[in-house]
Amino acid sequence: MKENENKPEFLFGAKNYKILILGLAVIALGFILMSGGSNENPNVFNEEVFNFRRIRLAPTVVLIGFGIAVYSILVKSKK
Repeated sequence: MKENENKPEFLFGAKNYKILILGLAVIALGFILMSGGSNENPNVFNEEVFNFRRIRLAPTVVLIGFGIAVYSILVKSKK
């Protein structure tokens, strides 16, 4: 009986999982950048909702994170 028969085989290599975790961290950072801008009084409009960080930067960071996650799936792992 060979030892390799009992070993579970993962779908991806360690490199793929590291890149995937990096992509998930970048996505989380993008959502953190989107947060905030709330107001205590709901009858008063807060212009902070439309600043550069929430409208341009955060969605771009999230899309970059999704790109990294897709790349982690497509990159060839060394087994």
